[in-house]
Amino acid sequence: MKLLKTRLKHSHNRGTETERGEISVIPESVDDLWHLKHVIEPGDMVYSFTYRRIEEATDKVRPDKTEKKRIRLGLRVENVEFHKFSHRLRIKGVIEFGPDTEVGSYHTFNIEPNTELSIIKDWKRHQLKRLREAERASKSSPIIVLTIEAGEAVAGIVRQYGVDELFSIRYGTGKGMSGGDTAMKAFFGEVLRLLKQAYYNNDADAIIIAGPGFIKSDFYALLRDKAPELQKKTIIEQTSSIGLSGFIEVLKRGAVTRLREAERLASEVRLFERLMAEISREEGGKAVYGDEEVRKALQFGAIETLLVCDDELMAEGEGSRGRGIEEILKGVERTGGKIVVFSTEFEPGKRLKALGGIAALLRFKLYY
Repeated sequence: MKLLKTRLKHSHNRGTETERGEISVIPESVDDLWHLKHVIEPGDMVYSFTYRRIEEATDKVRPDKTEKKRIRLGLRVENVEFHKFSHRLRIKGVIEFGPDTEVGSYHTFNIEPNTELSIIKDWKRHQLKRLREAERASKSSPIIVLTIEAGEAVAGIVRQYGVDELFSIRYGTGKGMSGGDTAMKAFFGEVLRLLKQAYYNNDADAIIIAGPGFIKSDFYALLRDKAPELQKKTIIEQTSSIGLSGFIEVLKRGAVTRLREAERLASEVRLFERLMAEISREEGGKAVYGDEEVRKALQFGAIETLLVCDDELMAEGEGSRGRGIEEILKGVERTGGKIVVFSTEFEPGKRLKALGGIAALLRFKLYY
C-alpha cells in the first residue's frame, strides 16, 4: 500500500475520539484491497477516476450511444465488497461530486491494484494502524507454501488475510507411485511446472515445501537438479497433512516467520490455539469469549490480549452494536491490553467468529 497524502484533524464524534480528514492511497496488491475493505465504511466519501457515459442534452428522440469518458467522481459509500478471485474491490454509492448531470445517481468503483483513491472519513485508531501495517507489509514479497505427499500436492500463497490456494494435483497413489517409478517422475514434473509458474507469476520471495514422510525431501532434491534458482529460495518443513490443515501447521510452526518478519498469520494460529487450550481447562482457564464475558473481564482490568474478528470492527457505527465494540477497544487500550484483529478469510478467524467474533486472553483467572 502506498500512502500518498494524509490530511487529518483531531475531532470528537458522539463521545468518540477520531481523526477527521483525507487519506490518499494506491493499493498495490490483493492484500491491500482486503485492508481497504475493512477501512472504508458506509457514509464515507471516496474519490477516484472511473469511466462513465455522460448524458448530454440533445434534440434527438433517440440520442446516439455515447462513449465512456474518464472522469473523477466522489461517492458517498453505501456498500463495499471484496472480490479476492478477481482481485477487485467494488465500492457502490451515490455520486456527490462530478458532472452536474451525474450528481445524485448511483455508481460503482471497481478498484484494482494500482488504482489511486482518496478516502474522507472519521478515522479510528485501528483503521490508521491497519493502513500503516499494510504500507510496511507491502515491502515484503509473497511466500509460496507447497504441501506434498505421494501422488498429491496442494500449493498456496501466503497473503495478509490468509493462504490462497494456487493449484492442486492428484495422481494415482499406492505402490505405483514409488520414488523411482515413471508415474512419480510425471507427478514431480507436473508439480515443478506449476510451482515455477506460480513462483514467477506472483513475484514470490521464497518457497516452503511441507508434508509428511520423505516425498517433500525427494521433491527438494529434484529442485536442486532441475531448478536450482528455486531451490536456493526453498526450505523444508515437516507437517502431518497437506492442503489447508498443512498450511495451518506451517504457520503454527513459525516457518513463515523465519523467512520474513510477517508474523501476523502465524500469530493468529498460535493465539487461537492458546485461547482454546485455556477455555478447555477444567473449571475454566485464563480466557473468555463472547461479548458479555469479554465486557465482564474488561471491568476487572483482566484483558491481556483481545481477539476480535475483522467483520466485528465493520459493525462499528451500526447502532448500539458498533458503539459497543468501540467501547471495548478503547477500554482494552486504556488498561494496557493488546488488540489483535483476526481475518475471517482464514481458518482461525472463522473459528473465532463461531465463538461470537470476540474473545480475550486474561492476565488472571476470574472468579464470579
